[in-house]
Amino acid sequence: MQFSKSTSYALHALIHLAHANRGHNVGIKELSASQGVPESYLSKIMSKLRQDGIVRAVTGASGGYELARPADQITFLDVIQVVEGRQHLYECSNMNEHRHQLFFEAEALEANIPDHPGGKECLVKKVMYGAEQQMNQYLQQHTIQWVLDTASFDYNDVNKKQ
Repeated sequence: MQFSKSTSYALHALIHLAHANRGHNVGIKELSASQGVPESYLSKIMSKLRQDGIVRAVTGASGGYELARPADQITFLDVIQVVEGRQHLYECSNMNEHRHQLFFEAEALEANIPDHPGGKECLVKKVMYGAEQQMNQYLQQHTIQWVLDTASFDYNDVNKKQ
């Protein structure tokens, strides 16, 4: 599994915005130069983040982008879901009655759960969803502010040793 470069660019752009002085809008030129990304490419990413309420675009001569909410309220999961989408990472593609019964739970699940043949859950899907939930929980616990705090801590730690 691999996240797209767009996700990396989005996260780094948000960290850059969070690090900028409060009230200081950061232009797309500065953001793209800081990452070595073409302005047009980064503009599309920033547009997605704006539409989802993560950043705010400020118009005018000194315009640019700023965070729409505090950095400690923007999680990695928020950003990944905007850029990558909110669909599950894994879909059990061959779920039908003709598959071997070992792949399905013996217990019937709730009748209103879609694409479970005979009310049984694909065990492969169960494992994959469990892993995805753990990853999502981890990503939900880490915010843009966490990166700034950790970077600041690491920087101070290095300076103390010198």
